[in-house]
Amino acid sequence: MALRTKTKDREALRLRRHRRVRRKVAGTPERPRLVVHRSSKNIQGQIADDVAGKVLLGVSTLDKELKALRDGDAKKIELSRAAGKLLAERAKAAGITRVVFDRGGFLYHGRIAAFAEGAREGGLEF
Repeated sequence: MALRTKTKDREALRLRRHRRVRRKVAGTPERPRLVVHRSSKNIQGQIADDVAGKVLLGVSTLDKELKALRDGDAKKIELSRAAGKLLAERAKAAGITRVVFDRGGFLYHGRIAAFAEGAREGGLEF
């Protein structure tokens, strides 16, 4: 008998939401998918082309460019917004301006919303 815990149940529900979102959201070369994953301490975002099956670029709150914020008094939401801006800057440098947003089954709230707002402030359209 498998051991059920609240954490495993919550993760199973998130994966179910993620599969439901992924049925509707797909990245193309013209408009790749911006997928976000959140852990308890960090957040990461990747821009993926689902047609080619490749990740074009990614960013995490553990990146060197965000070290000053991490070492300071920045809260997780502020770090998420900064990571979104950094991802948008890297995407613009790679010639990507329009994406579709994949929240990864997480609710569009808190750090996920802050990441998306940071990406919009950085110049990405979605």
